[in-house]
Amino acid sequence: MGEGLPPSVYAAFKRTAEAHPQNSFLCVPSRPDRAYAPDGLELSYGAVALIVDDLVTRYRSAGYGLGHRVGLLLEMRPEFLFHYLALNALGCGIVPINPDYRHDEMLYQMQHSEADLVVGVPHRVDDLNAMARDRSEKPLPVFDCTALPEVFPAPQIRAASGSIGHDTECTLLYTSGTTGRPKGCILTNFYALTAGACYRDLGGLLTVRPGEDRFYNPLPLFHMNHAMVTASCAMLTANCLILTERFSPTRWWQEVAQTRATIIHYLGIVPPLLLNQPVTTDEKQHRVRFGLGAGVEPQLHKTFEDRFGFPLVEVWGMTETGRIFSDCHEPREIDTRAFGRPQPGFEAMVAGADGKELPRGQEGELLVRHSAADPRRGFFSGYLKNDKATAEAWAGGWFHTGDVVRQSDSGMLYFVDRMKNIIRRSGENIAAAEIEACLQAHDAVAQVAVLAAPDELREEEVMACIVLMDGHAATADLADQLFAWCFDRLAYFKAPGWLLFVDSLPTTGTQKVQKTQIFKAGEDPRQRPGIYDFRARKKR
Repeated sequence: MGEGLPPSVYAAFKRTAEAHPQNSFLCVPSRPDRAYAPDGLELSYGAVALIVDDLVTRYRSAGYGLGHRVGLLLEMRPEFLFHYLALNALGCGIVPINPDYRHDEMLYQMQHSEADLVVGVPHRVDDLNAMARDRSEKPLPVFDCTALPEVFPAPQIRAASGSIGHDTECTLLYTSGTTGRPKGCILTNFYALTAGACYRDLGGLLTVRPGEDRFYNPLPLFHMNHAMVTASCAMLTANCLILTERFSPTRWWQEVAQTRATIIHYLGIVPPLLLNQPVTTDEKQHRVRFGLGAGVEPQLHKTFEDRFGFPLVEVWGMTETGRIFSDCHEPREIDTRAFGRPQPGFEAMVAGADGKELPRGQEGELLVRHSAADPRRGFFSGYLKNDKATAEAWAGGWFHTGDVVRQSDSGMLYFVDRMKNIIRRSGENIAAAEIEACLQAHDAVAQVAVLAAPDELREEEVMACIVLMDGHAATADLADQLFAWCFDRLAYFKAPGWLLFVDSLPTTGTQKVQKTQIFKAGEDPRQRPGIYDFRARKKR
């Protein structure tokens, strides 16, 4: 993995464009209510190469090059790839901006990254200009991606000298931390290319066919899964990227069938919502060979595969790692949370609080590295302007993921939970994910988030926040049924002591629930009107 890779992402794209100019590179499904390409769009590698090279000329003539960064608020539009590749050709880093960001979030990101210019979608240009006016250290030109100037303004600082290669910064991706400001992960060309090569080479059920596959990935382009892993893999294999807006269960099968997708990507929220949709002809007319993702509930895994006719392959990865583990070889363990085994070039260890390896079968933190000789090879280069956090993450020569896992005697790794999602109740460590999986399997539950509520006697108590499926009313009787559902299936202490019905749960752009935003800072969740208290029923 990583051997024989071209020097940059642009070089990989250009090599494919020259060898396979007629192959489809970008596809946008039709959608009449969309502001751009309402009838859909399909662009070949050759056609995109002409657009990209025109942008290269324009950026180069303005003086952009090594050391510069450009913010991109381009949602899921093809323009994101146009500017990404053009800037990469010159050695510039891109700073993808979450389109859901508000003023202060964008301001922090553009200040921290010291971006030299921003390109955005038309309906956010005013917001970007307002943000740019508040950035005090230097001017920040903002441009509408549909109305670019003939000549870009020159950056204030000249480009650095040197050649573009594997170590050149490619992307600065900001993680959505649960405390403090997001950290900027510096990702190089080698990181991006290695991520794509890892996907390309997984094999088994995840065998990618050069020039034949079409990736339908609803995850945003400011996420490593799409921009780094999937896009790089597509370019390395002369395959097509399908660009759709964020996941929609009602549009999913129509778009998958229309775009002739052969590979889909998913998050845990996708399978239950698709299973809850009525049967349609589109769901039977797809060409999908496999789905790649993380977080499918074990209780739903086989049900999904039986209904829709293709395997969902669980993987694990992080922005910092680039590479992914995968449970892609039969026999898979779909009734568990298995996500793969360590491999050469992506080693793993399950460690205790002291950083030492635990015996097989015990739960501990997942630590990963490339190898003992070169632990950080292909990983992120560090957190921008935060050497302390980088050093802490790499304590002991392993990257500390913050995920609790266990490993079997066969080497298989099983996800347990994020360390911060462990509830400490009367000395018992309870994984929120286990309770969420149990509740998610109930027909009345559309979404669920389990978190720790304060408890004066037990330290913490289990609290479940539940969004109901349409047609189900938030009644005391249903709350009682859901408590009994968990109590009958889990150890008594894992059942929710508190249960609250909510209209919705806050999510990130990648549809991950933001548990820290369910309640306001300082709010006691136990005081919410309508909450149900089942603590007295939690007995052996």
